[in-house]
Amino acid sequence: MRSIPSTLTRTALVILLGVFAALGVAQTGTALPIPNVSIGVGGAKAENDVAASLQILALLTVLSVAPAILILTTAFTRIVIIFSFLRSALGTPTIPPNQVVIGLSLFLTFFVMGPTYKQVNDNALQPYMKKEIAFDVASERAQAPLREFMLKNTYEKDLVMFLDLRGEEPVEREDVSLLTLIPAFIISELKTAFIIGFYIFVPFIIIDLIVASGLMSMGMMMLPPTVVALPAKILVFVLADGWHQVVSAILQGYR
Repeated sequence: MRSIPSTLTRTALVILLGVFAALGVAQTGTALPIPNVSIGVGGAKAENDVAASLQILALLTVLSVAPAILILTTAFTRIVIIFSFLRSALGTPTIPPNQVVIGLSLFLTFFVMGPTYKQVNDNALQPYMKKEIAFDVASERAQAPLREFMLKNTYEKDLVMFLDLRGEEPVEREDVSLLTLIPAFIISELKTAFIIGFYIFVPFIIIDLIVASGLMSMGMMMLPPTVVALPAKILVFVLADGWHQVVSAILQGYR
C-alpha cells in the first residue's frame, strides 16, 4: 500500500501538470474541455460514489501543495535565485522589481519545462480526460517525464545521500521515488544557482575594487565608491549585453 505523502504528492503533481499542459494545448489550438464540478452532500448509491467523493476531497486539499511543487520541481528555483544574485551584484537590490523578476522567472520556467509538460499532456492528461486511461495510470505516465527532467539535473552525490538516508537501493532510474528525488533535486538546483551566482559576482567585484583604488589614489576619501561603481557596473553590463548572456547561460544549462 502506498503511503499517504506519496499519494498526495502524485495527486498534486497531476493537478500542476494539468495546468502546464493546458498552456501547451492553448498554443496548439486544441479544444480543451471545460470541466463541470459540483459539490454536494447526499446519499451514495454505490461504493464507487464514495471513492469518487473522497478523490475530489483529496484533490481540493492538495491544491495548497501545488505552488510548492511549481517552485521546487521545476527550473523556477534556480532561475529566480540567479536573478536575485544578479541584482545584488549590480548593487540594485530593488531593480528590477520583485514582480518583474518573478514574472520573468515564471515565463522562463514555462519555456524550459515546455517539452516535459508536452509529453505529460500527450501521454497522460489528454488520454485521462478522454477517459481512455484510469487516474492511477495517468499519474504514473505524468511522473515519468518529470522524473526524467529532475534526474537529469540532480547531482549524483545528492541523490545518493537521500537514497542512503531512506535505505533505498533502486535498480533502475524509474524506481527512484519522488519523495527521495524531489529534495535531492532541490539541493542540486540550489548548489547550481549559487555556483552561477559566484561567477556573476566576480566581474562586478573587480569593478568595485578598481573604483575604490582609483578614488583612494586621487585622495577622494569622502566619496563613497558605490556612487561611482554603480553606473560603471550598469554600463559594463549593458555593453556586454548582460541580460542576453545570463538568460542564455540559464537556458543552456537545461539543454
